[in-house]
Amino acid sequence: MNRITIPDTELSLCPIGMGAIGAGLKWDGKEADTMFATYLELGGNLVDTARIYQDWVPGEIGRSERAVGDWIKRSGKRNEIILMTKGGHPKFTGPQDDLHLSRMSDADMRYDLELSLRALQTDVIDIYFYHRDNERQSIEEEIETMENFVREGKIRYYACSNWSADRMRQADAYCREKGYRGFVADQTLLNVGMVHMKPMSDDTLTSLKDDILAYHKEQSHNLAMAYSSTAGGFFQRLIEKGEVPESNYATPGNLAVAEKIKALAAQYETGVTQIVLAYVLNREFPCVALIGPGKPERITESMKTLEIAWKREDFQNLTTIEDA
Repeated sequence: MNRITIPDTELSLCPIGMGAIGAGLKWDGKEADTMFATYLELGGNLVDTARIYQDWVPGEIGRSERAVGDWIKRSGKRNEIILMTKGGHPKFTGPQDDLHLSRMSDADMRYDLELSLRALQTDVIDIYFYHRDNERQSIEEEIETMENFVREGKIRYYACSNWSADRMRQADAYCREKGYRGFVADQTLLNVGMVHMKPMSDDTLTSLKDDILAYHKEQSHNLAMAYSSTAGGFFQRLIEKGEVPESNYATPGNLAVAEKIKALAAQYETGVTQIVLAYVLNREFPCVALIGPGKPERITESMKTLEIAWKREDFQNLTTIEDA
């Protein structure tokens, strides 16, 4: 469980990726040094950010990438990580922004990529993601944009986030026809609370269920990467602190799931975080769990998940609740 190799690439990833959505806001400077040092010392090598992260907080655009880039420059650790970022997200500086207004043209993606390279203080992105899709654009246009970035040496591989299974299949077919490697990863929502959660307010997000689940069972070449893998800490607060936080996860079904999580934690003599992450890592197909820690202790806690010999069958029915 210590590494996942993506077929037909040179990429060997830690199954738990360090999400930097809090970089530049929750932690920066010396705190960022501590966060990344902790993750790397525990065997991590996958760092995930996005051009849009924290733009909804006034004062700075590209805050997360800037903080990650500052750490890369200070630490000299660029060659020790697989660096991922995402472009093409709709403008997101506040609640007035319409997330359905696409920014995924070739010019939009090039604009975002150039800003990302400068902010991250690197010559090349290891995995570059379409943060959203625009189904009004042709698959050919979107793939050729990424292929041009590869030819120019600005990205090594490309991927998608929040794409439908149908569009990913179309992309796969086009890449086979052209002899391209194609998407190496897909970032989508997956966590133990997802089955019973209330609907998300942002309908541009996707979840690893139904057709997308079927797709990943079939297509091992496109590695599933789970964002919100810890359900926003809902189960930790519920079980460890006795709180029922206001959340899309606060449903009768997830209160029942929490009881099953507690039982598994007792069985394995471990904590809630390890059970929640083990649920993601024990799918029928390889899957990376992306975490967004706010402090070093959360990283240490999360990485302990990789030290435990899990039985996959213990997680198969974790979200199945009768009369939920």
